[in-house]
Amino acid sequence: MKPLVKAQLPTEAGAFEILAYESGHAEFPHLVLKAKQPVTGDALVRIHSECWTGDVVGSLRCDCGQQLDASMARVAKEGGAVLYLRQEGRGIGLVEKLKAYNLQDAGMDTYQANEALGHQRDSRSFDVAAAILRDLGWSKVRLMTNNPQKVSSLTKEGIEVTEVVPIVFAANAHNEAYLTAKRQEEAR
Repeated sequence: MKPLVKAQLPTEAGAFEILAYESGHAEFPHLVLKAKQPVTGDALVRIHSECWTGDVVGSLRCDCGQQLDASMARVAKEGGAVLYLRQEGRGIGLVEKLKAYNLQDAGMDTYQANEALGHQRDSRSFDVAAAILRDLGWSKVRLMTNNPQKVSSLTKEGIEVTEVVPIVFAANAHNEAYLTAKRQEEAR
C-alpha cells in the first residue's frame, strides 16, 4: 500500500505531513497525519474512525472530536501519526448513522440501533491500518486507544503494540449512555 499523494499540513495542533491512501472510494481516501516531530522509540499512533458529527461540528453525542483533537496534539508533540479511517458510524455511513441517532433517541444504544437498521453492531475493520503502518516503516507502535479490537487487529496483522495509551474524557449528559454502551461492548 502506497500513498496516493502527500502534502504539508500545518495545524493548530502542530505540523504534519498528510498522506492519502486508497479506501475503495476515490472521493474519501483514508488519511494519515504524520507528525513532523521525529519519532524516538516506538511511534505514537491513533487509529481514528471518521465521525463527521463529532470531528467536524463538535457533537456532544460522542467523544470522537475530543479524541481526535487530543490525539493530534499529543502526536504532534511526541512524533507518530493519526490514521483517519473512512468508517463513519461504525462503518455504516453518515446517513445510516443519523437514522441510528433517531433510534438511540427512542431508547436503543448505538449497537442495537445499527442492528435494527440491518447492519452489524460494528462493521469497522482495522487491517488497512496495519498496511498503512507497514508503509510508514513502523512494525512496533504505542497505540492511543480504549478499544481492544484495534490492538488485536494490529497484532493479528503483524504490528506489535508495545503500549496501549488510553484516551478518556469525562461523559456529558448527551453522551453518557453512548460511552457506557461502548465500554460494555469493548469488554465483551
